[in-house]
Amino acid sequence: MDKFDVAKRIKSLREAKKLTQNALANSAGVSPTYIYQLEKGEKSPTIEYLDHICWGLGISIEEFFSTKGNSEKRTSDKLSSLTAEQKELLNAFLNSL
Repeated sequence: MDKFDVAKRIKSLREAKKLTQNALANSAGVSPTYIYQLEKGEKSPTIEYLDHICWGLGISIEEFFSTKGNSEKRTSDKLSSLTAEQKELLNAFLNSL
């Protein structure tokens, strides 16, 4: 993961949590300018600062680098929003495969 991937990931996670750059900076204990520079790919965080940012996002460093958990959560969210009838139809479809 290069610094631009890290930048995109920080921004994506921040936006998913509906946090502003200022709010993330405050909860992570860093300056808003630093968050801005990270998200633009102008700086790369050290492990120590990435740990602070992850704490501010409410995730672990492992979760930061994991893409598997994100897609599983989205799938789980989608399944939980189905009606009972939709779940039955989906189950019947999957059993037909």
